[in-house]
Amino acid sequence: IKFKFVATDDMNDATKLSTNYSSMYEGGMQIGLGTVTTQPGLEFKNLSKDDNVFFLTPSASGDAIPEFDNGYQMCFADGNQGKVAAEFVNANYAGTTIGVFYKSDEPYSKGIYDQFKENLDASVKVVETTFTDANTTDFSTQIDTLKDCTFLFMPIYYTPASLFMTQAKSILDPKAVYYGCDGFDGIDNIDGFDITTIPQEVTMLSHFNSKAEDGLAKEFIDKYVAAYGKETLNQFGASAYDCVYAIYGAMEKAIA
Repeated sequence: IKFKFVATDDMNDATKLSTNYSSMYEGGMQIGLGTVTTQPGLEFKNLSKDDNVFFLTPSASGDAIPEFDNGYQMCFADGNQGKVAAEFVNANYAGTTIGVFYKSDEPYSKGIYDQFKENLDASVKVVETTFTDANTTDFSTQIDTLKDCTFLFMPIYYTPASLFMTQAKSILDPKAVYYGCDGFDGIDNIDGFDITTIPQEVTMLSHFNSKAEDGLAKEFIDKYVAAYGKETLNQFGASAYDCVYAIYGAMEKAIA
Protein backbone atom coordinates (compact mmCIF):
# COMPACT_ATOMS: atom_id res chain seq x y z
CA ILE A 1 0.00 0.00 0.00
CA LYS A 2 1.61 3.26 -1.13
CA PHE A 3 0.20 6.70 -0.41
CA LYS A 4 0.78 9.85 -2.42
CA PHE A 5 0.08 12.81 -0.15
CA VAL A 6 -1.39 15.95 -1.73
CA ALA A 7 -2.30 18.97 0.44
CA THR A 8 -4.05 22.25 -0.29
CA ASP A 9 -4.58 25.15 2.12
CA ASP A 10 -8.16 26.32 2.73
CA MET A 11 -6.96 28.91 5.29
CA ASN A 12 -10.01 28.08 7.44
CA ASP A 13 -12.16 29.62 4.70
CA ALA A 14 -15.05 27.51 3.45
CA THR A 15 -15.24 29.51 0.22
CA LYS A 16 -11.84 28.15 -0.83
CA LEU A 17 -12.79 24.54 -0.20
CA SER A 18 -14.68 23.76 -3.39
CA THR A 19 -11.77 24.71 -5.64
CA ASN A 20 -9.26 22.86 -3.47
CA TYR A 21 -11.45 19.77 -3.29
CA SER A 22 -12.02 19.73 -7.05
CA SER A 23 -8.30 19.96 -7.78
CA MET A 24 -7.58 16.98 -5.53
CA TYR A 25 -10.51 14.89 -6.70
CA GLU A 26 -9.79 15.50 -10.37
CA GLY A 27 -6.16 14.71 -9.62
CA GLY A 28 -7.14 11.22 -8.47
CA MET A 29 -7.96 11.56 -4.75
CA GLN A 30 -9.34 8.23 -3.52
CA ILE A 31 -9.30 8.87 0.22
CA GLY A 32 -8.91 11.97 2.37
CA LEU A 33 -7.96 13.50 5.71
CA GLY A 34 -10.79 16.00 5.34
CA THR A 35 -9.85 19.42 6.69
CA VAL A 36 -7.99 20.79 9.70
CA THR A 37 -10.85 22.99 10.89
CA THR A 38 -14.63 22.69 11.10
CA GLN A 39 -15.97 25.46 8.86
CA PRO A 40 -14.40 24.24 5.59
CA GLY A 41 -14.87 20.69 6.87
CA LEU A 42 -18.63 21.05 6.59
CA GLU A 43 -18.23 21.80 2.89
CA PHE A 44 -15.76 18.93 2.43
CA LYS A 45 -18.29 16.63 4.08
CA ASN A 46 -20.96 17.42 1.50
CA LEU A 47 -18.68 17.23 -1.53
CA SER A 48 -17.08 13.96 -0.45
CA LYS A 49 -20.50 12.40 0.13
CA ASP A 50 -21.49 13.09 -3.45
CA ASP A 51 -18.30 11.44 -4.70
CA ASN A 52 -18.30 8.68 -2.03
CA VAL A 53 -14.77 9.59 -0.89
CA PHE A 54 -13.92 8.15 2.53
CA PHE A 55 -12.28 10.62 4.92
CA LEU A 56 -10.96 10.56 8.46
CA THR A 57 -10.28 14.07 9.74
CA PRO A 58 -7.66 14.61 12.44
CA SER A 59 -9.07 17.83 13.86
CA ALA A 60 -12.29 19.14 12.25
CA SER A 61 -14.29 18.65 15.43
CA GLY A 62 -17.78 19.89 14.50
CA ASP A 63 -20.53 17.48 15.52
CA ALA A 64 -21.97 17.50 11.99
CA ILE A 65 -18.69 16.52 10.29
CA PRO A 66 -19.32 12.72 10.42
CA GLU A 67 -22.96 13.06 9.34
CA PHE A 68 -22.66 10.64 6.43
CA ASP A 69 -21.31 7.09 6.19
CA ASN A 70 -18.11 8.15 4.40
CA GLY A 71 -16.83 10.55 7.10
CA TYR A 72 -15.18 10.05 10.51
CA GLN A 73 -13.25 12.01 13.13
CA MET A 74 -10.08 11.15 15.04
CA CYS A 75 -10.52 14.17 17.35
CA PHE A 76 -12.94 15.11 20.11
CA ALA A 77 -16.32 16.24 18.80
CA ASP A 78 -17.35 19.76 19.78
CA GLY A 79 -20.37 18.55 21.74
CA ASN A 80 -18.13 16.37 23.90
CA GLN A 81 -15.69 19.22 24.48
CA GLY A 82 -18.49 21.56 25.54
CA LYS A 83 -20.01 18.94 27.81
CA VAL A 84 -16.71 18.07 29.51
CA ALA A 85 -15.83 21.76 29.95
CA ALA A 86 -19.22 22.37 31.59
CA GLU A 87 -18.70 19.42 33.92
CA PHE A 88 -15.35 20.89 34.98
CA VAL A 89 -16.92 24.27 35.68
CA ASN A 90 -19.85 22.70 37.55
CA ALA A 91 -17.44 20.80 39.78
CA ASN A 92 -15.07 23.69 40.47
CA TYR A 93 -16.99 26.96 39.99
CA ALA A 94 -20.55 26.25 41.10
CA GLY A 95 -22.25 29.37 42.45
CA THR A 96 -19.75 31.75 40.84
CA THR A 97 -19.68 34.07 37.84
CA ILE A 98 -17.50 33.07 34.89
CA GLY A 99 -16.61 34.77 31.62
CA VAL A 100 -17.06 33.32 28.14
CA PHE A 101 -15.39 34.62 24.98
CA TYR A 102 -16.20 32.96 21.65
CA LYS A 103 -16.55 33.60 17.91
CA SER A 104 -20.29 33.70 17.38
CA ASP A 105 -20.32 33.08 13.62
CA GLU A 106 -17.94 30.11 13.62
CA PRO A 107 -19.32 26.54 13.81
CA TYR A 108 -16.38 25.32 15.91
CA SER A 109 -16.52 28.07 18.52
CA LYS A 110 -20.30 28.44 18.75
CA GLY A 111 -20.85 24.68 18.57
CA ILE A 112 -18.71 24.09 21.63
CA TYR A 113 -20.25 27.00 23.52
CA ASP A 114 -23.82 25.89 22.80
CA GLN A 115 -23.11 22.46 24.31
CA PHE A 116 -21.22 24.06 27.18
CA LYS A 117 -24.15 26.30 28.06
CA GLU A 118 -26.64 23.45 27.72
CA ASN A 119 -24.73 21.39 30.31
CA LEU A 120 -23.83 24.23 32.68
CA ASP A 121 -25.22 24.18 36.21
CA ALA A 122 -27.91 26.80 36.85
CA SER A 123 -25.90 28.19 39.78
CA VAL A 124 -23.12 29.37 37.44
CA LYS A 125 -23.66 32.87 36.07
CA VAL A 126 -22.13 33.75 32.71
CA VAL A 127 -20.73 37.05 31.45
CA GLU A 128 -20.59 36.59 27.68
CA THR A 129 -18.81 38.48 24.92
CA THR A 130 -18.07 37.62 21.29
CA PHE A 131 -16.35 38.63 18.08
CA THR A 132 -17.00 37.83 14.41
CA ASP A 133 -14.25 39.35 12.28
CA ALA A 134 -11.38 36.88 11.88
CA ASN A 135 -9.01 39.81 11.30
CA THR A 136 -9.82 41.51 14.61
CA THR A 137 -6.68 42.64 16.43
CA ASP A 138 -8.20 44.85 19.13
CA PHE A 139 -10.11 43.06 21.88
CA SER A 140 -10.26 45.97 24.33
CA THR A 141 -14.08 45.99 24.40
CA GLN A 142 -14.27 42.26 25.15
CA ILE A 143 -11.52 42.54 27.77
CA ASP A 144 -13.39 45.34 29.51
CA THR A 145 -16.52 43.16 29.63
CA LEU A 146 -14.61 40.25 31.21
CA LYS A 147 -12.14 42.17 33.38
CA ASP A 148 -13.73 41.11 36.69
CA CYS A 149 -13.90 37.39 35.83
CA THR A 150 -11.34 35.02 37.29
CA PHE A 151 -12.32 32.07 35.08
CA LEU A 152 -12.68 32.54 31.32
CA PHE A 153 -13.94 29.84 28.99
CA MET A 154 -12.59 30.53 25.49
CA PRO A 155 -13.58 27.95 22.84
CA ILE A 156 -11.61 29.70 20.10
CA TYR A 157 -8.46 29.10 18.07
CA TYR A 158 -5.03 30.00 19.37
CA THR A 159 -4.38 33.10 17.25
CA PRO A 160 -7.20 35.29 18.64
CA ALA A 161 -6.66 33.71 22.07
CA SER A 162 -3.01 34.80 22.10
CA LEU A 163 -3.96 38.35 21.09
CA PHE A 164 -6.60 38.51 23.82
CA MET A 165 -4.17 37.23 26.46
CA THR A 166 -1.45 39.68 25.44
CA GLN A 167 -3.81 42.64 25.61
CA ALA A 168 -5.48 41.48 28.85
CA LYS A 169 -2.51 40.32 30.91
CA SER A 170 -2.19 43.58 32.88
CA ILE A 171 -5.95 44.09 33.18
CA LEU A 172 -7.28 40.73 34.34
CA ASP A 173 -6.52 39.26 37.74
CA PRO A 174 -3.10 37.56 37.57
CA LYS A 175 -4.71 34.51 39.20
CA ALA A 176 -7.40 34.25 36.53
CA VAL A 177 -7.70 31.03 34.51
CA TYR A 178 -8.02 30.78 30.73
CA TYR A 179 -9.75 27.51 29.82
CA GLY A 180 -9.75 26.53 26.15
CA CYS A 181 -10.40 23.49 24.01
CA ASP A 182 -8.31 21.77 21.34
CA GLY A 183 -8.12 25.02 19.36
CA PHE A 184 -5.65 26.26 22.00
CA ASP A 185 -3.15 23.52 21.15
CA GLY A 186 0.01 25.12 19.76
CA ILE A 187 -0.56 28.47 21.47
CA ASP A 188 2.78 28.20 23.26
CA ASN A 189 4.66 28.15 19.94
CA ILE A 190 3.09 31.05 18.04
CA ASP A 191 5.68 33.35 16.45
CA GLY A 192 5.83 36.62 18.36
CA PHE A 193 3.85 35.32 21.35
CA ASP A 194 5.68 34.45 24.56
CA ILE A 195 3.30 32.50 26.78
CA THR A 196 5.72 32.78 29.71
CA THR A 197 4.85 36.48 29.95
CA ILE A 198 1.17 35.69 30.61
CA PRO A 199 0.64 35.66 34.39
CA GLN A 200 -2.75 33.94 34.15
CA GLU A 201 -3.05 30.14 34.04
CA VAL A 202 -3.69 28.70 30.58
CA THR A 203 -5.22 25.24 30.34
CA MET A 204 -6.88 23.32 27.53
CA LEU A 205 -8.67 20.18 26.43
CA SER A 206 -6.64 18.17 23.93
CA HIS A 207 -6.52 14.60 22.69
CA PHE A 208 -2.71 14.68 22.56
CA ASN A 209 -0.22 15.07 25.41
CA SER A 210 2.96 16.61 24.02
CA LYS A 211 4.73 15.76 27.29
CA ALA A 212 3.91 12.04 27.28
CA GLU A 213 6.73 9.97 28.78
CA ASP A 214 5.81 6.47 27.61
CA GLY A 215 3.87 4.46 25.04
CA LEU A 216 3.18 5.22 21.40
CA ALA A 217 2.76 8.93 22.12
CA LYS A 218 6.34 9.13 23.45
CA GLU A 219 7.60 7.22 20.41
CA PHE A 220 5.84 9.67 18.09
CA ILE A 221 7.13 12.69 20.03
CA ASP A 222 10.75 11.53 19.88
CA LYS A 223 10.60 10.86 16.14
CA TYR A 224 8.74 14.09 15.38
CA VAL A 225 11.11 16.28 17.39
CA ALA A 226 14.13 14.62 15.77
CA ALA A 227 12.71 15.39 12.32
CA TYR A 228 11.02 18.77 12.81
CA GLY A 229 11.87 20.17 16.25
CA LYS A 230 9.47 21.07 19.07
CA GLU A 231 8.04 24.27 17.61
CA THR A 232 5.20 22.60 15.71
CA LEU A 233 4.59 19.66 18.06
CA ASN A 234 0.86 19.66 18.81
CA GLN A 235 -2.33 17.65 18.42
CA PHE A 236 -2.89 18.66 14.80
CA GLY A 237 0.17 16.79 13.53
CA ALA A 238 -0.20 13.93 16.00
CA SER A 239 -3.81 13.28 15.04
CA ALA A 240 -3.03 13.46 11.32
CA TYR A 241 -0.28 10.88 11.90
CA ASP A 242 -2.79 8.64 13.69
CA CYS A 243 -5.29 9.07 10.87
CA VAL A 244 -2.83 7.94 8.22
CA TYR A 245 -1.95 4.81 10.18
CA ALA A 246 -5.61 4.10 10.95
CA ILE A 247 -6.40 4.29 7.23
CA TYR A 248 -3.38 2.11 6.44
CA GLY A 249 -4.48 -0.47 9.02
CA ALA A 250 -8.02 -0.51 7.63
CA MET A 251 -6.69 -1.10 4.13
CA GLU A 252 -4.48 -3.95 5.32
CA LYS A 253 -7.42 -5.56 7.06
CA ALA A 254 -9.66 -5.14 4.02
CA ILE A 255 -7.07 -6.71 1.73
CA ALA A 256 -6.52 -9.63 4.13
